[in-house]
Amino acid sequence: MPERPPASDRPLKIVLIDESPVRATILEEGLRAAGHDSIMLISDHVNLLERIYAIDPDVILIDLENPSRDVLEQMFQVSRAVRRPVGMFVDQTDAISIDRAIDAGVSAYVVDGLKKERIKPILDTTISRFNAFSRLRTELEQAKGQLEERKIIDRAKGILMRSKSIDEEQAYALLRKVAMNEKKKISEIAQSVVTAAELLG
Repeated sequence: MPERPPASDRPLKIVLIDESPVRATILEEGLRAAGHDSIMLISDHVNLLERIYAIDPDVILIDLENPSRDVLEQMFQVSRAVRRPVGMFVDQTDAISIDRAIDAGVSAYVVDGLKKERIKPILDTTISRFNAFSRLRTELEQAKGQLEERKIIDRAKGILMRSKSIDEEQAYALLRKVAMNEKKKISEIAQSVVTAAELLG
């Protein structure tokens, strides 16, 4: 699923994964008390990812009580795959599981916190943390992209400087001129230069 920040102008679609009817009721009551009515309960882990993709929720809450390592890892895989805010409730944990939850992108990992009145602040925190991490990831990806573009442009300038016996400023001006003429980004023209040089070289 492509990453999508929860929209504030429509009701949140929440998937609740819980094998325990009693615990699921506590979570559901807490969500409804907070004004959330679009709640889908999944009470087993069969074809879990496919079912989540079909529902396409805004937020996923997972209640595991005392999970085995295998179940915990399966839930971490869900968190890595869905690119949605994921809040996870467990009764007991250890430092390794907490580290793995963070690595898996779980937005809120709540130990021994299954109380109806705590659901709303936990949900808000889950969404807020997810949005913050999404912004950071987007900024990081943009920075990486800009760095890659600069590298390509520098390579293209080097190729033009050698092949046309011109200086760096002239090489850049040539790239910019072609980019303007073709209504493309300078990095796209630079990539074409690099690709052509690799084919001819």
